[in-house]
Amino acid sequence: MDLHAFTEHAPGNLVAIHGTDPQRGEWSHKAFVPNPLPAESPILSGATYRAVADARAALAALDSTARRLPNPRLFRRPSLRAEAQSTSALEGTYAPLAEVLTADEERPQSTDMQEVLNYVLMAERAFDWIESGHPLTVNMLEELQRILVHKTKGEGQSSGKVRDHQVVIGQRKGAGPGALPVHAARFVPSPPGLDLQANLRDLLDWMANKEVGREIDPVVTAALAHYQFETLHPFHDGNGRIGRMLIVVNLHEQGVLLEPTLTVSPWFEARRTEYYDHLFAVSTEAAWDPYVQFFAKGLGASAQRTHDRMITLVEIQAEMKERVRKSTLRADTAHALVDFSVSNVSFTVRAVEKELKISYGRANSLVSQLVQLEVIAPLPTGSGGARRFYAPQVYNVLLGEE
Repeated sequence: MDLHAFTEHAPGNLVAIHGTDPQRGEWSHKAFVPNPLPAESPILSGATYRAVADARAALAALDSTARRLPNPRLFRRPSLRAEAQSTSALEGTYAPLAEVLTADEERPQSTDMQEVLNYVLMAERAFDWIESGHPLTVNMLEELQRILVHKTKGEGQSSGKVRDHQVVIGQRKGAGPGALPVHAARFVPSPPGLDLQANLRDLLDWMANKEVGREIDPVVTAALAHYQFETLHPFHDGNGRIGRMLIVVNLHEQGVLLEPTLTVSPWFEARRTEYYDHLFAVSTEAAWDPYVQFFAKGLGASAQRTHDRMITLVEIQAEMKERVRKSTLRADTAHALVDFSVSNVSFTVRAVEKELKISYGRANSLVSQLVQLEVIAPLPTGSGGARRFYAPQVYNVLLGEE
């Protein structure tokens, strides 16, 4: 890490770290530990306040639409699959969105797919926890990290625990090919130990502090909390994905979003270098204003895109139900299957049986009838597993996220 990049304005301290390399012996360097987040907003420019206001307006429009829907939760899982694909790609785990949307979560075809689908399970656990009225705790974050890395290459003795070893992030320009990783790294986050755990608790307390919520706009709060989490880098793996999920959790917890369907990672993935540069510039020179402006633009654009997708899915849902109404089918279960096909991008007859609480024979017949109406269709697959079905119109809308 280039220690000279850290100016006197850096919102934290460089602390000494040391270790031993098996080939080269003892080494020493420094890691960056951020200061606790402030109780007041950093000084922001007029342009940044406008970006924050635009983001709030886009989030309000998304929330207003969700509140008018009979069951906005229908759109949670398909949104999470799109988010899972993009947020994983940001961290170097890539699976095509078309495959992620239709993957069988009980039988992932690869470890990469397992890792992507784990994100959905982790996010659902986090949202259920918040909706049950529980505050985020270090123990809950550890559980979420354990879910995220389960059965992946990131699973190990440190899984489900705040890290107990030093990690480094990226590689800085100009680093020599023979340099030690800690010297060649772009950024070296907090050393492990009790201070790291305490700083993580302080962040969660800050996020839950109602006084902070009254003093700082929720968009700015989310930006500051995201920076702090990524800079602390509390886990050995999964920090980026957990941190971006916490953006939505934070807005959900503050009451900005009734339903956490916001998909943020596609926007940041498309601007990956700029995203990492802004986070680094905060650490080195307290460049809060450009970072918050960038973050607010991302939230605003993401909220607008999520809102447009939600409206389109509502229209498709209504069109699918209208097709059922015009048919000879009159059972409420047919409409329930339409809802199920919106909330589950692909599914089996067994899943329909379980969800609708009907017999397998009835579920199979109902699926066949909706296939004949061209509401749903068999999913082409060569896996040899159970037949899977999907709603092509829903799938195509979600695939537009790619």
